[in-house]
Amino acid sequence: MTDTTNEVAWIAGVGASAGLGGALARRFASAGYTAAITGRNAGRLEAVAAEIRAAGGSAVALAGDVGSEADVLSLARRVSELGPLAVGVFNAGNADRAPTLELGADAFEQAWRTSTFAGFVFGREVARSLVQRKQGSLLFTGATASLRGKPPFAAFASAKAGLRSLSQSFAREFGPLGIHVAHVVIDGGIDGERLRSRAADRVTQAGPDGLLKLEAIAEVYFQLHLQHRSAWTQELDLRPYKEPF
Repeated sequence: MTDTTNEVAWIAGVGASAGLGGALARRFASAGYTAAITGRNAGRLEAVAAEIRAAGGSAVALAGDVGSEADVLSLARRVSELGPLAVGVFNAGNADRAPTLELGADAFEQAWRTSTFAGFVFGREVARSLVQRKQGSLLFTGATASLRGKPPFAAFASAKAGLRSLSQSFAREFGPLGIHVAHVVIDGGIDGERLRSRAADRVTQAGPDGLLKLEAIAEVYFQLHLQHRSAWTQELDLRPYKEPF
């Protein structure tokens, strides 16, 4: 395996320990990377970082709002102090729902800011660092809504579609410079704290392996990062074996 000593994996969009951001941080930390984890809840971030350190890994909690350009610029400077950046993962987003006639302009704009705008600012700063090394990965978390819009997710779908297009633009610009840019479509429910706390019935109905397992998703992201540049994936989709599509 490649020597990861002092290399950093910056994961944006980390919340609960039993969430995708936390699982991604644990997977990269287990491979020897310093996990720089970003989210808006400082307490939750530090709890995830403490778990990683207790397991023998390296992790630093960097609280901030990736929807704020000033925050991202500040965070990027702090990440650069930890060591050379090897991979940036954009995992932020919020699937708020509302019937279109009840969807306010502010809510629509916030969905765009959380996914598309934040993905651009985060991705730009990650790319700025990786281009200097002419290597590394920039990975984006997508959703079913990245590919098709339907009510009551007009705001979320448009924002995620924008993020997908952004990932393609980044891939075409930075791929020739040695940067692997990939977009992962999460097509199904994730077996984590959010779904279990908000929709327990769905968890029960899904049955065994009916939801995406956090560790399984995180492993795919890690393997994307390891891909040889002669055979890069730009987009892939993940879903449980019995999820219709």
